[in-house]
Amino acid sequence: MENEENTVSKKAPAKSRLYGGKVVVSVAFLAFAAAILGLGLLTNILERKNEAKNPFFRVVELTDDTTDPEVWGKNFPLQYDGYKKTVDQVRTRFGGSEAVHKTPKDSDPRSMVAQSRLEEDPRLKTMWDGYAFAVDFREERGHAFMLEDQMFTERQNVVKQPGSCINCHASAYAAYKKLGGGDIVAGFQALNKLPYFEAKKEISHPVACIDCHDSQTMALRITRPAFMDGIKAYKASQGIQNYDVNRDATRQEMRSYVCGQCHVEYYFKGADKQLTYPWEKGLKVENIMAYYDEVKHKDWSHKQTGAEVLKAQHPEFEMFNQGIHSRAGVSCADCHMPYKREGAMKISDHHVRSPLLNISQSCQTCHSTSEAELKFRAEAIQERTFNMRNIAMDALVQLIDDLRKAKERGATDEDLAAARDFQRKAQFYLDFVEAENSMGFHAPAEAVRILGESVNFTRQGQLSLKNGKTLLATAAAH
Repeated sequence: MENEENTVSKKAPAKSRLYGGKVVVSVAFLAFAAAILGLGLLTNILERKNEAKNPFFRVVELTDDTTDPEVWGKNFPLQYDGYKKTVDQVRTRFGGSEAVHKTPKDSDPRSMVAQSRLEEDPRLKTMWDGYAFAVDFREERGHAFMLEDQMFTERQNVVKQPGSCINCHASAYAAYKKLGGGDIVAGFQALNKLPYFEAKKEISHPVACIDCHDSQTMALRITRPAFMDGIKAYKASQGIQNYDVNRDATRQEMRSYVCGQCHVEYYFKGADKQLTYPWEKGLKVENIMAYYDEVKHKDWSHKQTGAEVLKAQHPEFEMFNQGIHSRAGVSCADCHMPYKREGAMKISDHHVRSPLLNISQSCQTCHSTSEAELKFRAEAIQERTFNMRNIAMDALVQLIDDLRKAKERGATDEDLAAARDFQRKAQFYLDFVEAENSMGFHAPAEAVRILGESVNFTRQGQLSLKNGKTLLATAAAH
């Protein structure tokens, strides 16, 4: 027994030492693994911090003459990836475009276009009768298509469009510099005077990076002289003199102004077709109407009635400025180009699109409500606006019909003058909402107010016809 006890007592320490050794090795291994893991994590954190500090790597040198967005994309691949996605054609309930197949022709090689708004609503043809938009008017597609859609619209067959159209349908900054010998204002004025297809020879791309960014600092900047002049005139109407948008605008203002360079109401002024934003009296529809009345501008004479009428273009910037989001300091880019995370980097999403297609990033950043609820609220606003727009359009079509009949019965220009003026007002107010790409969402109360005013103008026009002496005499003869 003694021998056995001794044997056991001798074996126990050896076993214990072996166990202890395993523990030491295990601890050492775990410590080593933890150190490797920690080192890897630390390296990753440092890399991400460096990425955040250096938002881009200068693969190529950009200059103030680098127009090709693909070259910019070598330094900014994430933003360029988003830019390329603007080829998407997605329809929301009250906007957006769907891809419609088309047989290519030599005169129009497009195999895909957006749906025709004229086929969707023939009342638009009546409203714009005698104007090129009554021939071809389609839903707007993304930025990627802005150049080719302008080139091949059938409106080109109806009117000789001026070079002024290039300002908002192409990357025009380099063309300004070239034509103006470095002076973009002189170049802008020279481009406006050219026939459209002569001006087209000066440009190569749809709107691109250089139109909104300084090539050296990447800071946002305004490159469109028409906006520089327009916003200066608007600020002057508010008592702010000598406003220089590239000097005086805040960064958040610039995040709306770069969009406002093109998404606005405008007209071509004088024989030189100078692109002009009519903001001298303010941005509201009555301010712009008063401006047009003062300068006696008309877009065309209505074919059926002879009224000198106006077509609103796409006054998103003006309507946005009447809405709650603008009043709260939200910018266009906050909703249409919201920030997003790519690794450690925070970038603006250059896939410019409707916020309704990106509610989580565009809306829920500020609104702690479900996507379904936010979509319901937006579409409810749009549906109310759409219904009111239909009421206003039905009324306007009735006024046009009444005017046409009165003219056929022999009413003179003097007899019809008041009704024609009401048609001009009703048309422009209705168009201000119809042509604006949000179906009232940018400023819901303002949109419905404008449409109500349009209906009122229409009814006053009809009353003026009924009370006209020629019509009374005509009626008495029957």
